[in-house]
This record gives sequence, structure tokens and C-alpha cells, in this order.
Amino acid sequence: MEKLLIARKNQEHRGKEYFVRDAAQDFHCADGVIKKSDLAKKDGSAVCTNTGKEFFLLPPTFFDRYKRIQRLAQIIPRKDIGLIVTETGIGKKSVVVDAGAGSGALALFLSQIVKKVKTYDIREDHLALVRKNCQKLGITNVSVIMHDVYTGIPDKNVDLITLDIPEPWNVLDHAATSLKLGHFLVSYSPTIPQVGDFVAAVKKHPCFVHEKTVEILLREWEIDERKIRPFSQMMGHSGFLTFVRNV
Repeated sequence: MEKLLIARKNQEHRGKEYFVRDAAQDFHCADGVIKKSDLAKKDGSAVCTNTGKEFFLLPPTFFDRYKRIQRLAQIIPRKDIGLIVTETGIGKKSVVVDAGAGSGALALFLSQIVKKVKTYDIREDHLALVRKNCQKLGITNVSVIMHDVYTGIPDKNVDLITLDIPEPWNVLDHAATSLKLGHFLVSYSPTIPQVGDFVAAVKKHPCFVHEKTVEILLREWEIDERKIRPFSQMMGHSGFLTFVRNV
């Protein structure tokens, strides 16, 4: 049985947590040992390590398991995934095509929101890892497929297409025949020259309108009584999101 340990919020243990994969055994961590008898306590209980560090005992959610998926390729961060969801309006009836599966982070997250995700990649090691991550998370509505979307997109009447590939402009014609009218194509690119080439191609295409290109910067704040300031380190550039609409 899995458990999550969340430290009390203080300066020494700000946000610290541990994921216990087997609560039937004593758990060893950097803060000491928590006995299996304590891990068997009721969820919500406070438990202590042998060094006196206190943690709350909780049942892990999908989100807690998701944060620990295995990775090969760099994943799209949650800060960017959140904007994809809110800007495109996808929901429980939506079907999504995700091209450039990578480690599967986007497809796995979207699986909790939409009806179906079809994720494509040309690398078998990427696809094998996505399948493994799906199995670990108990996800059944993600289809993991070996296919090069530069040659076409076999799905029709889809609600959203996401691209995390080197040359997204080469998919525009295929996306135009796969995407529902009025729905979105979203390209995720790590560099601005890719964005420039993609948007230039979009502006020449008769079926698409460039809605916006954005970059999300995430800065957390330290709040300790009257000491209120941003933390020195922040999550800066990860990639550029370009939103395109099928007209």
C-alpha cells in the first residue's frame, strides 16, 4: 500500500514530502525512520521519524503519483499544461491527439480531463516508457502509437491537437483535416526560431489563425510572518506555447 508523508510547513522542511511505495515496511529517509506500525495509522495522523521530525500521513492522489513518473525526454511542466487546458476548453467529452509523446507527461495529465488521448511518437523507447507510466498510474484512456505525424494524422474530428516536435509547421495540412472547426492546435517549442517559423507558416495557411504565443514564468513566494519575499530561485523558461485555431 502506498502512502504520502507531508512535512509540517516550516523553514527547515518547506514543502518536503516523501512517497512511500510499501507501507508494510519501515520507511527510511533523509529525516530518519518511520516504523511500519506508524504507517498503518489512520490517514491524516501525525507520525514522527526516530529523529523527531513530524509528518502528516496521507493517501496519495493521482497528482502525487503523476509527479513521480519515469522520464526520458524533458517533459512539459504543469504550469504550461494548465494553460493548455484553460485556453482550449477541453473537457470530459474531448478527444485529443498528442504528437511527440516523449515521456508521456502531457498525455497522462490530460487523460484525467478528457475522454481519450492518442499519443504518437517515432521512438520505441519513448512509447515503451509511456506505456509503463500508464500502467503505473492505472490509465486506460491513452492510446500509445508508433507513427510519424509528418506523414499524416489518421484521426478525424478531434477536439485538440498538441505538438511537441521539432518542425510543427510540417503538420499544418494534416492538422487541418483532423481538427474540428473552431478548435485548437497547440505547439510547444523550446526555442523562439521554431516559434517564428511555425507562426509564419500558420499565417500563410488558409485554415488557421494564430491566436497567441506565450511563455509562463512561475515565481513562488516565501511567507514567514513579516518576512514576505519571492524565493531567489524560480521556474523560468521551459518552452513557448503557440495557440492556433482552425477556421
